[in-house]
Amino acid sequence: MLNARAVPYPQSPFAALVAVALLCLGALSPALAFESSSLTVETETGSHEFSLEIARTPQEQAQGLMHRRTMADDHGMLFPFERAREASFWMLNTYISLDMIFIADDGIVHRIERGTEPLSRRSVPSRGPVIAVLEFVAGTADRIGLQPGDRVLHPDLQRN
Repeated sequence: MLNARAVPYPQSPFAALVAVALLCLGALSPALAFESSSLTVETETGSHEFSLEIARTPQEQAQGLMHRRTMADDHGMLFPFERAREASFWMLNTYISLDMIFIADDGIVHRIERGTEPLSRRSVPSRGPVIAVLEFVAGTADRIGLQPGDRVLHPDLQRN
């Protein structure tokens, strides 16, 4: 299926300036090569395996899935943070609707934003501290029966 990238939403004037600078650098530089991995999502309907790209650095997190027009149903992008924090994403230059999964400590699903609006500048907040955000093609959360309280298994999410 199709997908593009949501951008962490700047929360201060300085952060906004840095985000714009990173976006400009991204536009001038070649496409980033993200780390590949896999993860498992455990829901009431069973275990679901996904291939994964990881956006670790600020530049990778600013770029994410932006400008992409396709993504497989069994693929996602993980945005891990160094410590738990409030997170806000937007859909700037993101052409395809996404499901955004906000993940709390130990890989527990905190909140799900289903079917985000492509190209929207509306902030999509975590509504609580999270250690990562996972993006899938819209409809994936419903397809696998994902609910808050379910678990996402990946080394970046198990920190105890």
